Amino acid sequence: MINVTVISVGELKEKYLRDAVAEYQKRLGAWCNIREIVLKEQRISENPSEAQIKACLLAEGEAISAKIPQRAYVVAMCVEGKAMSSEELAEKIKTEAVNGYGEFVFIIGSSYGLSPKIKERANLCLSVSKMTFPHQLMRVMMHEIIYRSFSIINNSKYHK
Repeated sequence: MINVTVISVGELKEKYLRDAVAEYQKRLGAWCNIREIVLKEQRISENPSEAQIKACLLAEGEAISAKIPQRAYVVAMCVEGKAMSSEELAEKIKTEAVNGYGEFVFIIGSSYGLSPKIKERANLCLSVSKMTFPHQLMRVMMHEIIYRSFSIINNSKYHK
């Protein structure tokens, strides 16, 4: 069974968002081993300088890097990443699994994004949209995207 890890920065504060993530994780259990690693956001001033943001991203990047298994296929979520359809992402996961990847890691950075080091490490930089979404909602969306991909791979009726 494929292992899937979602690494994200920052706690989900709202119960309904935590419940949604838990529901998708429960559903995914039929097709993969899913786990979530939540890292603490770096404290930063209300109006940070570019240097403070860089330092924040560097520290978060180090924490993220420490959690990535060495032989994992890494997908970094970033606005400048590649846009893909649900079918294309499902095919990518399926192809990479056939090519020997048994571990997939999806990474969601903080509200300031991801460290360049993480983007360089990624096998795929993926963009959900050019639009901006609340950081916490992105966690739910990521789980739905993964669930939809596995439902496509497994010919489920979920994806219509």
